[in-house]
Amino acid sequence: MRVGFIGLGTMGSSMALNLRAAGYDMVVHDIRREAGAPHLQAGASWADSVRKVAEAADVVFTSLPGPREVEQVALAADGLLVGMRRETAWFDLSTNSPTVVRRLHDLFNAKDVAMLDSPVSGGPAGARSGKLALWVSGDETVFNRYKPVLDAIGDQATYVGPIGAGTVAKLVHNTAGYAILAALAEVFTLGVKAGVEPLALWQAIRQGAFGRSRTFDRLADQFLPGQFDPAAFALKLAHKDITLATELGRELNVPLRIASLVHGELTEALNRGWAERDSRIFMLLQEERAGVNIAVPADKIQEALARG
Repeated sequence: MRVGFIGLGTMGSSMALNLRAAGYDMVVHDIRREAGAPHLQAGASWADSVRKVAEAADVVFTSLPGPREVEQVALAADGLLVGMRRETAWFDLSTNSPTVVRRLHDLFNAKDVAMLDSPVSGGPAGARSGKLALWVSGDETVFNRYKPVLDAIGDQATYVGPIGAGTVAKLVHNTAGYAILAALAEVFTLGVKAGVEPLALWQAIRQGAFGRSRTFDRLADQFLPGQFDPAAFALKLAHKDITLATELGRELNVPLRIASLVHGELTEALNRGWAERDSRIFMLLQEERAGVNIAVPADKIQEALARG
């Protein structure tokens, strides 16, 4: 199997080197010729164009800045679409647009070329070490066929669903991450302005209930199964805690935009008559606004947790 790799930037270069280290015959390309030096040193071949990679490879990986660059590489006159042979496959490792991904999938599918979106998570360190999550979506048969190749890139290559699902998962993950960081910055400044030394504050709160658990694992307790009774921690108590925090913010002139929004959500949930139910029940308000119903069978959640 010959593996093509296009996009030898901070992430792509490390992923391509790991593929080569796993023993795959590699052909690589980047808009910067000098980016190929370590790959040629490792035994890979250089291609002067995207099309030449496409013509030479049985499977192609791209790691590019965004949708515009992916479309250009895919659809240019000397791009992937014109160069790839029937029954080959293209995995896009970029963080892309689900709309773009689905459109490209249809174009490549019409030529009998499999296109799968496979965004990664783990950062530059994970790309170097191989400790990366790959969220792959598209044809599951193709995913299974190339799973050994994906495993040379990351240690958590997971099939997510139909085309575009992997990209949606990546966008949800990254948006959640930055939203959480914004909330942490907000409440941390409150604690410091209230007189707690920053390191002592950090050391204290990371040993609390939230600090000791993986963020997304907490969704398995109430939100995913849609089970808010009996309460592990009552809504009325959570509302009291957030009320006290926002009052402290006003006393100290610390803007608490996110906390104030949370306080409003908890107040609306109280007004639904949910005071004695679990505090996470306020999350149902967003389900209503989004027009979705999230209720995963508890046994399925436990199976997923057991798989790690």
